[in-house]
Amino acid sequence: MIQKLHSRLAVSLIALAGATASAQAQVTVEFWHSFGGASGEALAEIIENFEAEHPEINIEAEHVGNYEDIVTRLQAAIPARRAPDAVILEVTRYGLFADRGALVDLTPYLDADPLRDDLYDFAREVGIYDGKNYIIPFNSSTPVLYYNRDILERAGITEEPELETFADVEAVARQVQDALGDEGVFGIAAPGQFARWGLVMGNDSNLIDPETGEILLDAPNTIEAYEWMASLVQNGLASVDAVTTESSGRDAFYAGNVGIMFNSTGNYGGASAAIGEDLAVRPMPCNKACSVPIGGAGIGILSTADQDVQDAAYEFISFAASAESNASWFATTGYMPINRNTPDQPVAAEALAEQPGIDTAINQLDFAQGRPRPPVVTWMRTSEYELWEAMALGQRDVTEALTDFAERTRTEAARLAP
Repeated sequence: MIQKLHSRLAVSLIALAGATASAQAQVTVEFWHSFGGASGEALAEIIENFEAEHPEINIEAEHVGNYEDIVTRLQAAIPARRAPDAVILEVTRYGLFADRGALVDLTPYLDADPLRDDLYDFAREVGIYDGKNYIIPFNSSTPVLYYNRDILERAGITEEPELETFADVEAVARQVQDALGDEGVFGIAAPGQFARWGLVMGNDSNLIDPETGEILLDAPNTIEAYEWMASLVQNGLASVDAVTTESSGRDAFYAGNVGIMFNSTGNYGGASAAIGEDLAVRPMPCNKACSVPIGGAGIGILSTADQDVQDAAYEFISFAASAESNASWFATTGYMPINRNTPDQPVAAEALAEQPGIDTAINQLDFAQGRPRPPVVTWMRTSEYELWEAMALGQRDVTEALTDFAERTRTEAARLAP
């Protein structure tokens, strides 16, 4: 009896020792991200699936805010030694941290990962800065044009409208405004910054040349595009509220109070849920050129993380970029597939077949371009919001404002240059 008791005790002790060793082997990855609502729920599902397959790794995810909030908080956290282990970084802003040695070069990880061959070319390219790979894309996007069929029909537009040029878009917005303005409906939402960048590119220009780094904020076609965007507000076709708070234009579109909206394909899920079958999705206008920016963000790893944590973080990054994870993300949010095998997954194939317009951004990839990533881009984007507000509200002349802004951006680029 005593011998049996000792045997059971020995087994229990071995099991306890094994459980203790397992608990000690658990690695926690602190992960900052920017996703709320349905996108946050989709991310949580990916994390849950990952942890089920990798019980030795715990992803401690925290919703920090938008892309700008993440940059601000990370800038404070790094010198205070309170940085996370992994973080979502917008595709034009991560160069600021790569330049300072704050991010791990993921090239050795990716070179050894079969995932490398599965990624679309654009998905491999957007993570490269100064010859090294600092982020792996998670949510990739282009801007697209959304419109509400019901609103357009109520305004007398019963056929699918021409929306190829700025003039086409303005004509539709004006007809909506004239017919439904008294009901509190605006023709178009004032474009957010991502859409503004896209509209400049559709006017055959850019803010900063992604190849040469040339500042193009004062180029004639850039000025012309901003003048057109500002005129939408000044002529009453777009609400002033959406200038000072960019999300209000999106929210008004969701509420059925705006006819047309330029926004990220990542808003497809929210727009579809709000508008339903009346939602239409079209490519961005090709006013002088067919060209759109690639947006979204990728996951980077902080160089301050311990080696075992870096390894665990990359395991998660690779899992999140797999065809299975990317398919569920795409189907829920509308962000573009980054994995070549994503469209073949049942959930993605179903979304493509049953959700009209979800493929619009994918179809724009033929003329989509990556954007510049040097540190000055972060400064430029942060500064542009206030400048846009002044131009849209008629407080500053567009040519004067952009000429001055271009010079200040050149000065800042020179100051930040290594």
